Amino acid sequence: MSYADRVFRSMCYDILNTGISSLGQVVRPKWDDGTPAHTIKKFAVINRYNLAEEFPIITLRPTNLKAAIDEILWIWQKKSNNTKDLNSKIWDSWANDNGSIGKAYGYQLRIKHKYAIGYMDQVDRVLHDLENNPYSRRIIVNMYNHMDLYDMNLHPCAYSVTFNVTGNKLNAILNQRSQDVMVASSWNVCQYAILIHMFAAASNLDVGELVHVIADAHIYDRHVPLVNELIQRDSFEAPVLKVNKKKDFYSFTVDDFVLENYKTGKQIKNIPVAI
Repeated sequence: MSYADRVFRSMCYDILNTGISSLGQVVRPKWDDGTPAHTIKKFAVINRYNLAEEFPIITLRPTNLKAAIDEILWIWQKKSNNTKDLNSKIWDSWANDNGSIGKAYGYQLRIKHKYAIGYMDQVDRVLHDLENNPYSRRIIVNMYNHMDLYDMNLHPCAYSVTFNVTGNKLNAILNQRSQDVMVASSWNVCQYAILIHMFAAASNLDVGELVHVIADAHIYDRHVPLVNELIQRDSFEAPVLKVNKKKDFYSFTVDDFVLENYKTGKQIKNIPVAI
């Protein structure tokens, strides 16, 4: 069994058995038919993954790693907030007629800020610090800009990353305000594990830990039977991630990351998504 499967199962069991239901409360999300989308939740879930030992992708069902990487490149490399720059349709529900999701995600990362060393955006500042001051305790990216929240079609869920170098290993803490565990758990973990691999390669560092902090980890009411079925499945050993390492962060493509021996259970199709 992969370590990511053990973490996922443990988190789901905990939410289902000791979580708090939102029934009786007024909630924002709704299903396609207009019904309120209620959840069972746990507050402040913290999961740790040692990327030097294993790539943290679940095997209970397939995770589309290529699509996940394409999205993380869309945000962190292209710094785009337009779905026309994205190969999948996952953001279409939050985009306007022109494809924009407003001043969210990539928009925030491409804003240039004034530093003592000059103007640069948040991604370039991370690259600069990892090269010139890797033991800084101030290597932080934040996409939750209160000044622009009014003009975001969706407030950022995965909104902040703190990078920290220990020895020669690059670690990161991903802060996420909210997570749909059934839909996005493995997706988000894989994305930010890949991002650490990218920054580490570009900075001549080894990969260390990804610490995932989720403020509101929830399972939607219509996902409960799906989750129960999923966590009862057989698991497989973790696949091996092969990375075509590059010194230029902006030259990475989805094809630079290949999973070897990725065995999984069958895909769960037509998962309802609350909006």
